[in-house]
Amino acid sequence: MPAHALIRGLGLLYALLLALSVNADEGLALAQKVFDRPNGRDLTTLGRMVLTEKGHAPRIRELVTYRLDKPGGETANLIRFLDPEDIAGTGLLSVDKVDGGTDQWLYLPALDRVRRISSDRKGGRFVGSDLYFEDLQARQPSRDRHRLLGRQMENGILCEVLESVPLDPKDSVYLKRISWIDPATFIVVRVDHFEKDPNTPGKRWLLRAKKRNQGYWTLTDSRMIDLATGHETRMVVDAALYDQKLPERLFTTQALADESLESDYRP
Repeated sequence: MPAHALIRGLGLLYALLLALSVNADEGLALAQKVFDRPNGRDLTTLGRMVLTEKGHAPRIRELVTYRLDKPGGETANLIRFLDPEDIAGTGLLSVDKVDGGTDQWLYLPALDRVRRISSDRKGGRFVGSDLYFEDLQARQPSRDRHRLLGRQMENGILCEVLESVPLDPKDSVYLKRISWIDPATFIVVRVDHFEKDPNTPGKRWLLRAKKRNQGYWTLTDSRMIDLATGHETRMVVDAALYDQKLPERLFTTQALADESLESDYRP
């Protein structure tokens, strides 16, 4: 190969590697802005989970959720079902740790016991919904390799399209996720989840409504859809309260097993 051709080839390779590096840096920066979007020190919501399946009447579940950003970087979330009777009292406690890991515990009133969710169950469906236990965890951007795919309209918004692939394939039930992000607010409006086929999404999350409340954006209507079956889980927030000074004791396995310890904080 002539020397000038080799030099030209190396120059093109360098330019390509530089472009990929810049794209990756921009992708990570965007993912971090989404992760760091202002959301209050704590949040309490009252809402509904609506399960829809073709040929069946919708199943409606009422629930309350609590979130607390702890000093030091941990985030804790508690979900409690209030109705109907067959699921009332069931709760899930998730603690997203500084190192990127998440601890989760499930309380089942029928058994009157708290059960820790093992890491290999991150792909398990949460109370028969289309949400996996992993979907209820806050995933730190540093756990994925990010790449900008361009811009695309979604629900009337010109979004940045971001591909996120786990650095460790064993660290997620998903092969990758593609997110549509509103660059004005850094709110995600759509996520395609690729679980088995890197070219075909298995689930799709859609944001359908949001509302500004106490200076923060609240996602008031969202759907997770199983694209193979059409089964859908809709999450509706009817009331949201920010910065209520929720106590840390609310986010313990003791409070998970005894809903009387958190009932005073419900909206």
